[in-house]
Amino acid sequence: MNAIAPSTHPPGLRLRRVPLATGLAAVSEARVRVRRIVSAWHVPVDPDVVALLTSELVTNAVRYEASPTVTVAVRCSSGDLRIEVHDSSRAMPVPADASADAENGRGLIIVAALADEWGSYPTQRGKAVFFTLAF
Repeated sequence: MNAIAPSTHPPGLRLRRVPLATGLAAVSEARVRVRRIVSAWHVPVDPDVVALLTSELVTNAVRYEASPTVTVAVRCSSGDLRIEVHDSSRAMPVPADASADAENGRGLIIVAALADEWGSYPTQRGKAVFFTLAF
């Protein structure tokens, strides 16, 4: 008897948007919510890497955000997972040239090192910063 193995990732495109109140709890809430989505969709990526990179983007958004919310968009297609963080700031992120002992400035360096792709683009309400993990 030949059994067909279940798919390790969802067919087609899936998208979920998660609005978060800016503040101290936003980063941990983003990690938990993104992990749950990735797990429910059975996306074959390292959940610790997804949580870490999401944390870095949400931390930056919350740190510089003037509006009461930011939005995390989770998108999964047939070959990659893409996380976007939308905020109202128009300032595009630039990786800092942080020294090894600096307390701040390494977030985007970590994102660039672990993601298959990352970047930002302007939106009608500000900007979105994203990373992609291929599988």
